[in-house]
Amino acid sequence: MADLLQDDDPEPADRSPAGPLYVPVRPGHCGCAARLFRTPLGDRTAVGFTSAHRVTATLGPDQAWIRLAEPALRALTAPLGIATVTVDPQFSAPAPAPVEPAVPVPALRIA
Repeated sequence: MADLLQDDDPEPADRSPAGPLYVPVRPGHCGCAARLFRTPLGDRTAVGFTSAHRVTATLGPDQAWIRLAEPALRALTAPLGIATVTVDPQFSAPAPAPVEPAVPVPALRIA
């Protein structure tokens, strides 16, 4: 089989690092933990942004983040079975709000 040049391949097999990313984190017991997300198909993915502005535009101004190289993010999430890193996602759903218990409806008495 002939080897394809990388320029000829529309989707190169080799992943090139995205560079330093702004990775959303949440506070944990031992420091910060990377936030993991789901793709539209439901697969788990790590997420990184190319600028702090993109983090706040997508996840809000209160979202904490750390700088992390893309290979380090992959190494961090690989033991969890997460092989995908999504860079600069444009959409995110808000966190679900807690559901308040329904007000009990009084039982009807039929005389």
